[in-house]
Amino acid sequence: MLAFKSEEHNQLQLVDRDEIDDEEELFEMIDKLTAHGINAGDVKKLQDAGIYTCNGLMMHTKKNLTGIKGLSEAKVDKICEAAEKIVNFGYITGSDALIKRKSVVRITTGSQALDELLGGGIETSSITEAFGEFRSGKTQLAHTLCVSTQLPINMKGGNGKVAYIDTEGTFRPDRIVPIATRFGMDAGAVLDNIIYARAYTYEHQYNLLLGLAAKMSEEPFRLLIVDSVIALFRVDFTGRGELADRQQKLAQMLSRLIKIAEEFNVAVYMTNQVIADPGGGVFISDPKKPAGGHVLAHAATIRLMFRKGKGEQRVCKHYVFQITGGGITDAKD
Repeated sequence: MLAFKSEEHNQLQLVDRDEIDDEEELFEMIDKLTAHGINAGDVKKLQDAGIYTCNGLMMHTKKNLTGIKGLSEAKVDKICEAAEKIVNFGYITGSDALIKRKSVVRITTGSQALDELLGGGIETSSITEAFGEFRSGKTQLAHTLCVSTQLPINMKGGNGKVAYIDTEGTFRPDRIVPIATRFGMDAGAVLDNIIYARAYTYEHQYNLLLGLAAKMSEEPFRLLIVDSVIALFRVDFTGRGELADRQQKLAQMLSRLIKIAEEFNVAVYMTNQVIADPGGGVFISDPKKPAGGHVLAHAATIRLMFRKGKGEQRVCKHYVFQITGGGITDAKD
């Protein structure tokens, strides 16, 4: 397994994981099941299904696992029993949970004001959603995060690679170059540490997520971008007659994103579109709300609303409520 270390001029160089001292492994590789009596062939079947860690295995239902070709209910029971001996998915104390939270990294957005709004930056092991109309800055933030994620931890970066799933064709590698220059990084190295895929259907989008487990189990990724998460669902499902099916498929997609975030301690940044809100009220000049309904709203840890300001300025605020050291308080612009 690989990791990053910072070199001169803030450039990154891949190094062996063995060179990093006192690093606690965030997940257990699925190969360890063989030491607990699981056949290597069955482990290969799990990997072919996109399951590369014991942690990820425990995030699947037995119904899903028995759906994998060649795995019977008896085999699945034995596999799950072995995985439970390797990873603890039971109760832990609040103190242990606090220690576990120390592995969370906050990645700078490049804006001090936005970092302060987020409590330090985009957080790993969680989903941050940004919604707003076109040209409100959502994709520009995604491009900036592609670079800032690769900064060393002591420079408010994530010290890791980036995976970018593009559903609208908005990724521009040439935009990365000036951003990398701004942060004093080598643009070529930054681009090499971004893996990119263009999705054309909601099924393609989901399959790209399944394929990430293999890469993230072998290399140090710290950010997953989905821009945008809802676009293909709005194209592939039309009319009220398909709304229920769309929301169910969207929920499965979002569940996969949450599992990736927690399994590999990566930050998930997803953009969302807006739709007209007829119930917004007469006192709101241009009422809009995020697409995706309650299913998408419940999946996001943090929701950010972007809107255009004066000239090239953009305005961002927490949606609905604000979190402070004293808990939840009324929202402020």
